[in-house]
Amino acid sequence: MIFVTDTISINEDEIELHFIRSSGPGGQHVNKVSSAVQLRFDAVHSLSLPAEVRQRLVKIAGNRVTKDGVLVIEARQFRTQEQNRQDAVNRLSELIRKASHRPKPRRKTAPTKGSKERRLEVKRRRSATKRLRAPGNTGETT
Repeated sequence: MIFVTDTISINEDEIELHFIRSSGPGGQHVNKVSSAVQLRFDAVHSLSLPAEVRQRLVKIAGNRVTKDGVLVIEARQFRTQEQNRQDAVNRLSELIRKASHRPKPRRKTAPTKGSKERRLEVKRRRSATKRLRAPGNTGETT
């Protein structure tokens, strides 16, 4: 059981871990061991997550989610399989933690009277400046 928040925990049976060969430096040893981890979590069909958290998770994860709704996380930062596995699980937990926070709803606000007046005053000044630059203008106002 992976505990994400006080109310959300994921059963380890819902997570698939595949160990793959990692690219990068390592000499002869790099071609022998599969130290990189590919974690797959079926976010859309998970029974551990509430519906609204599932929807936000898919939105937050973006292109890490397949068309079938499976979240794929690859961890290849460390040299050992165990560290990469822990890194992948931590990244999944962090994504779910972010998705569990309900965003504050945006309240529409109207511009204040002062801000409208300031905007119009700036427009008037800019207009006057451009009017003075016009060809055939001697700088006198009528």
